Amino acid sequence: MSTEPYSSRGPRSPRPPRGAKPAGPPRTGDRRPPRDDKSRETRGRDDRGHKDRRDDRGHDREQRPEKLPLSPTLLRQRVLDVLPTDPLPVIVVKAPSPHPWIYRKRLGSIGSNARHGDLVELQLIDGSHFGHGLFNPRAELSVRMLTRGDEFPTGQWWADRVQTAVDVRRKFLNLDKDASAYRLVHAEADGLPGVTIDKLGSIASLEAFSPGMYQRAEAIAKLAAQAAGCDHWIVRPGPATLEQEGFEGESFASPDCPPKTTIEEFGTKFEIDLRTAHKTGFFCDQRENRRRLAQWTQGKSVLDICCYTGGFGVQAMRLGKAAEVTGVDLDENAIKSARRNAQINKLDMRFVQADVFHYLRDMAATGRTFDIVVCDPPKFIRHRDERDAGRRKYYDLNRLASAVVAPGGLLLTCTCSGLMPADDFVRTVATAIPADRRASLLARTGAAADHPVALGCLDTEYLHAAWVRMGDPVT
Repeated sequence: MSTEPYSSRGPRSPRPPRGAKPAGPPRTGDRRPPRDDKSRETRGRDDRGHKDRRDDRGHDREQRPEKLPLSPTLLRQRVLDVLPTDPLPVIVVKAPSPHPWIYRKRLGSIGSNARHGDLVELQLIDGSHFGHGLFNPRAELSVRMLTRGDEFPTGQWWADRVQTAVDVRRKFLNLDKDASAYRLVHAEADGLPGVTIDKLGSIASLEAFSPGMYQRAEAIAKLAAQAAGCDHWIVRPGPATLEQEGFEGESFASPDCPPKTTIEEFGTKFEIDLRTAHKTGFFCDQRENRRRLAQWTQGKSVLDICCYTGGFGVQAMRLGKAAEVTGVDLDENAIKSARRNAQINKLDMRFVQADVFHYLRDMAATGRTFDIVVCDPPKFIRHRDERDAGRRKYYDLNRLASAVVAPGGLLLTCTCSGLMPADDFVRTVATAIPADRRASLLARTGAAADHPVALGCLDTEYLHAAWVRMGDPVT
């Protein structure tokens, strides 16, 4: 999800909302040290195989205005158990819609006691009740809806939402039989906008994208861990929260939460180092696409571009019996993890730390081709004003990737940029393929079923994968 730029204003004094319960003692559990400047710039999916602050030609990307972070005193953890009788700040919605996001331009008057992350009561212009949401005065996306009408988000409401989301994965989708890592809570699709939670073996890993959810992250993580049978939990702020939401929080975890965990996916083991991993720690959204790819890899050569910790490549060799696999990524820590994942599965794979654009040019220059090329790059479009530049990057990368697919081979190319519609992505891929190559689209896929799309918020569909067969050159 991305929002329009907003003007940065200094934080207000940490005055609690009228009638709210005290925030309580400082957060418990092990706290991780603050990230240094370098890790802040490169965290998330944005450094899988590509330099974060430069484009593929080495030019500096347009710099967005720097935001001053919200005071840490305004990010203290809050309780979930608010009562319907507790007075709340009131915000008037002058342009209501069924969408769970309310942008600032749709708001009327805002109660003077409304603060960052507050649970607020939403009213229409005529004074009628509209619902409840979490407020962020520093973002254009100012309110994320929780309830509508007379429903009130009590502590039991939160517990029920989390339990329902977990039951969908464990009882309806029956994911435990195939994997020990999957998404437990998927933001708007589970009625909890601004937060995602993954089950990573015995750890519930939470990522918060808004100050309101970050302030309630510990309580939510505990609910998810209990519902999913996890022994530990960890909380991380989402990428670009300073730029988009105006806050920057620390990661923290339950006492004795291990720094590493090992999960299984269709019998394949993956070790996750929570100290260096991106986002929640593992990209569960590509689980079904990794298994599907294995159907075509037996005896084939595979190139995994932006391989991160080796998910596609490892599954191509272990499940799909590929003859050879090469993984390429710019991130040194990702390459180390990928090698470790190949090792624990007793696989002989090759990994290269390199900028993928340069690597693909080198392969094309030497005439090297692969039977299957997987291209799962970083999010090139994080904001609306990056659409044109991001589209050019996807074009350039797919032009280079398609050039190293052997005749009759397969190109699996993906985008995780939610601001790029699926049709737009496919058209970009189609135009990127050289005119002297016959190509056909075999299938389109997206995220696994544990990452559902909210039908009331189609913006939540973010992952698109195109399966392209590259035919013989046109003569």
